[in-house]
Amino acid sequence: MAKHDLILLAIDASDILNLMDRALHAAGYEVATVHDRQGLDKALQESVPALVILGEKFAKLDGISVSGELLDRFPTLPILLYANQDKPTLAKTALNMGLSNYIFPPLTMEDIVSYVRQALTRARHLGDWLRREVKRTTSSLAEKAKISESERSKLEGIIGNIQDGVIVMDDSKNILLVNQAVREMFDLPEEDMTGKKIEDVVLNVDLKALLSRSSEGPLKYHEINFDDGRVFNAQYTPIPKIGAAITMQDISYIKELDRLKNDFIHTVSHDLRSPLTAILGYTELIERTGQLNKNQQEFLHRLQGSVQHITTLINDLLDLGRLEAGFDTRRESVQLEGVLKYTLDMFDPQAKKKNINLDIAITEGLKPLRANPIRVRQMLDNLVGNAIKYTPDHGKISIAMSMHENQIILKVEDTGPGIPHEEQSHVFEKFYRATNAPEGVQGTGLGLAIVKSIVDSHQGRVWVESTMGKGSSFFVLLPVLD
Repeated sequence: MAKHDLILLAIDASDILNLMDRALHAAGYEVATVHDRQGLDKALQESVPALVILGEKFAKLDGISVSGELLDRFPTLPILLYANQDKPTLAKTALNMGLSNYIFPPLTMEDIVSYVRQALTRARHLGDWLRREVKRTTSSLAEKAKISESERSKLEGIIGNIQDGVIVMDDSKNILLVNQAVREMFDLPEEDMTGKKIEDVVLNVDLKALLSRSSEGPLKYHEINFDDGRVFNAQYTPIPKIGAAITMQDISYIKELDRLKNDFIHTVSHDLRSPLTAILGYTELIERTGQLNKNQQEFLHRLQGSVQHITTLINDLLDLGRLEAGFDTRRESVQLEGVLKYTLDMFDPQAKKKNINLDIAITEGLKPLRANPIRVRQMLDNLVGNAIKYTPDHGKISIAMSMHENQIILKVEDTGPGIPHEEQSHVFEKFYRATNAPEGVQGTGLGLAIVKSIVDSHQGRVWVESTMGKGSSFFVLLPVLD
């Protein structure tokens, strides 16, 4: 029999508590009794009991819940659950949780000692097994460490010679490894940089911006630009128990292809606008040359509608090209709520035709923006026009403006069909339209791309939140005139 093992009794005062105390003392065990949860926690902090016997109801607490909390803190602590009567469901719950056993009346002194000895024997066997596993695992880890040390030079050789830039850092942003591609990118000296702060070694502004965004978690897309025209796409990946890695790929050729594509689209769009204007003008003159029959009038109106649609597409492409090329340099003091009034006046007939309820909420004291008023009007026209276009008859549109520190928050909310979750990240791309767009609702797929370009050119942010079947909310954050 194991002498001097401490048995902790966490049972409300009763005859069974007295019986357990006498039986365990007679068997040579040390016994301590606690009367509430605070006493139980204190006893576990000040001593290391060999076993805890816990009542199904203890100090008005649920014994099962208390047991679960104790096992979370002390996973190897043996616990016997005492219940006033046999309850099969309670027994199953206790054993599934990992308790040593489940006891209930009638109990003799011999029964109590027997249950305690069984629990302690099981706990010792479990402890022996854990010690063996720890020893085996430690030995395995030591062997793996030797293997890792022998393979380190190979790993460094591989990383050092790949074409992508690789930087490995610890949790404090200290450099652990920098390959040759990174040294060439940033023109770094051929010296050991291990242990140095990445911000002190690499002074590139875009890389510092990437590090400042690292608190957001993994980053897949972040452009790093150089004065000579090179552009790299960087990814930031946290590495558990090590730190993080930054990898960079040269995308300069992709950016050049994108520029050539945009130049081509801009040139073609510009050359098409003049003949389309002429076509539209002549179609309007046809009706003045003589009476047309009903079919001729219908065909002519369809032709005019198609030409106007193509002209709108071309105008959007030209606007987008000018924005992306950086030609939007006009800036002046603009009151956003004043521009919104003109937008609402323009769309008022469409809203009334569909019986749409417009809810406008503008906070007083909005500060002015430093912006291009024409572009801001274009942004509002696209957002409000889209909301009216996709909101069904008798729907509701809410437009709100408010201040947040030195920024204006614009929210345009509709009750349309919503945007599928997997498509929400693509709605600001050129020519992209949601797959659930209602039939008959026309669009060029460029409106939101233009909105994003305008917001970006004003150093703002735009995003969407949407729920299928309930509608979409578009948010714009713009810095005010300082």
